[in-house]
Amino acid sequence: MRYRCIHRRRSQYPIRMMCRTLQVSASGYYAWRSRPESQRERDNRELTRIIRRLHAHSDGTYGSPRLQVELRSEGYRCGRARVARLMRLVGLKGCPKRRFRVTGKSGTTAAANLLSQDFSAAHSDQRWASDITFIWTGQGWLYLAVVMDLYSRRIVGWSMSRRINRHLALNALNMALGHRQPGWGLIHHSDRGAQYLSDDFQALLKQHGMLCSVSDTGSCYDNAVVESFFASLKRERIKRRKYRTRDEARADIFDYIERFYNRERRHSYLGHISPADYEDRTLQT
Repeated sequence: MRYRCIHRRRSQYPIRMMCRTLQVSASGYYAWRSRPESQRERDNRELTRIIRRLHAHSDGTYGSPRLQVELRSEGYRCGRARVARLMRLVGLKGCPKRRFRVTGKSGTTAAANLLSQDFSAAHSDQRWASDITFIWTGQGWLYLAVVMDLYSRRIVGWSMSRRINRHLALNALNMALGHRQPGWGLIHHSDRGAQYLSDDFQALLKQHGMLCSVSDTGSCYDNAVVESFFASLKRERIKRRKYRTRDEARADIFDYIERFYNRERRHSYLGHISPADYEDRTLQT
């Protein structure tokens, strides 16, 4: 490893100085350089090239676990530790998750929590979860509301607006209803925000035979799956961009949701396949 590091930077720094710094002998380095490349080194060089390509295709978001799955899907067998080591050598990193924190409390309502932190579903369009987040742009805040199908973790409805009001939540739900057309009895879960408890939103739920479920007071864990999606969106896309306008942010978030997250991003909960692939496979069986 030290000899390889010296070899990569031989045009930038004197070799003997690097050998002294890394506490290896110059003669040992020249002997290493004169030896023919081993099969293992050739394999690592080829594997590193593929890791770079897959990492770039994920927009720099995949760490060693997902890259290992990507490599396996292309026929390369290697352990996660090897992938992580090769990533470190070339300076590649994923976007690690951050832990949830309870940051505040919300109001009260008579609506019940029908999920009780059970985010599983036996089939699609049985349980949906919704929430709202915000994105800063050069023109001010842009608000995003989403509706997630808890069966596949797919975002089935979304809406963006410069204002956070009931119309933001209504538009996201109407998009989901237009795309999925679920049967009666679907559970719709959200936090206790005024947008979701408004008369208009509750009337829309009732009109389509949907059961209203809300988080308990002061518990962000009661909607943890959508919170996790927002964390991934911000970690993998929003925090790595600077949006000059709201339209620029809208276009980039649309690309993340519809192209990357729903159709390409490997989800650990789904066995490292995308939400769209998960729905396709389960529908076939």
